[in-house]
Amino acid sequence: MSGPVQFEYPALFETAGAMSSESQTSFLRLIRGEYALLIIAAVLSMSWSKKAGFFAIYAAVLLGSLSVLVARSLWKPEQGWYRGRALAESIKTSCWRYCMRAEPFGDAPTWDMPLKALREHLLEVLRVNRSIGDRMPPDSSANDPIPRSMQLVRALSLAERKEYYLEFRVKEQRIWYARKAKANKTASRWWFGVGIAAYAIGISLALARIVYPLWELWPIEPVIVFASAVIGWTQVKKFNELASSYTLTALEIGLIKDKVDAVVTEAEFSEFINDAEQAFSREHTQWVARQQID
Repeated sequence: MSGPVQFEYPALFETAGAMSSESQTSFLRLIRGEYALLIIAAVLSMSWSKKAGFFAIYAAVLLGSLSVLVARSLWKPEQGWYRGRALAESIKTSCWRYCMRAEPFGDAPTWDMPLKALREHLLEVLRVNRSIGDRMPPDSSANDPIPRSMQLVRALSLAERKEYYLEFRVKEQRIWYARKAKANKTASRWWFGVGIAAYAIGISLALARIVYPLWELWPIEPVIVFASAVIGWTQVKKFNELASSYTLTALEIGLIKDKVDAVVTEAEFSEFINDAEQAFSREHTQWVARQQID
């Protein structure tokens, strides 16, 4: 290759990815807000004052926490997160199959037949995910539905496509999964330590209360609520689950990469591509499964 083609994805992929990211941010902000209000309510429950204004503030904080819970339950931003990610990953893997001439977008009697098949596939994906269409920005339709760069990559020779796929798909995916696995493992250990520390503080306060029974303000309840929030946060983020899943996928990608040397025909390359994309879609499959909560 004289120079690597800058690979671009269809406009639908960019829109779905942006929607997923925005929904994820909104969901996690609501979770953090709910936990923060519960911790504040636990602090206020220590009865720092006997004045009516104090209890009004206490009630307002509880009401705020309830409002966040109701808003999250009705809005369900996590579904936009899951569905957007599933749609984006489905489009991504289809685009790579098309550019590498893998089935179902293999070589055909005319060049426009695989392109037509890809367009029909993207339309079907959008129809299946019609529920998120109203959340897509109207200007997204002005973007190139199928970028020219995809055609340029598809036009490369078999040897050039093998090199391109290894460099810009396999290598990048392996690095991404390995980095994510490490980040989730580190986060899991950190939050586990925070939880243990919170429980240790709570136990220490409970024992100290035995020694100092006349002291009225003991922040045991806020510490317990904080510890519960830590547990809830780790369950929402699924650090351990994702660390294991990402590690497994990174190892599987490494094994798949070694198989490309044995590929000498278009049919063998198509099979290799589909095997690789299936491994990359492991997390995508989980996103699809999580949609079913609705």
